[in-house]
Amino acid sequence: MISFAIVGHLARTDGGFSINDLPGSGGRMDVLCRCVNTSLFLSHDLRRDVDCYLILCGPPAGPKTVKFSGELVRSLSPDERSAAALIKKVIDTPCGTEFREAAQGVFIRKGGLERLLSERRFAVLDEKGADVRACADLPDGFILSDHLNFTAQEEDLLHNCPRYSVGPRCLHADHTITVLHNELDRRKC
Repeated sequence: MISFAIVGHLARTDGGFSINDLPGSGGRMDVLCRCVNTSLFLSHDLRRDVDCYLILCGPPAGPKTVKFSGELVRSLSPDERSAAALIKKVIDTPCGTEFREAAQGVFIRKGGLERLLSERRFAVLDEKGADVRACADLPDGFILSDHLNFTAQEEDLLHNCPRYSVGPRCLHADHTITVLHNELDRRKC
């Protein structure tokens, strides 16, 4: 099972955003929606062996974590609006500190990066990390940031995580996931 976790620094933690204005009213929810789709979709199929975590840190009730299970998710189409509509529905579901299924294959709970790191080991995707093409083995969990860099507090939490790079240039989060999936797919063949 491969896991991706994306920190959404400004992403709303309630459904008070417009599907027609994901970058503005959603706190760059568009970036997170693209990451969900890139993590889970193949042409005409889903990656059933992938989980995608969205760590929502924005107002008004953050942080919250939304988990998409590739094995269980339904009612998701490969476009931003579909993912956004599902996220909007899920984040308005009352939740506690344990994951609660709010839509088929989509779960939510209170808590953010620190909690997720206490449960699972992740590697950071960072252009200054070790080149994935030169590494014999790769981990099964990767964390990356949205359009903003990790904060100093987040970097403190991530300081013991190994760092990997998909190339020397800084890429969009969803593009980074695509390149990494390509490398992982090539290794499976």
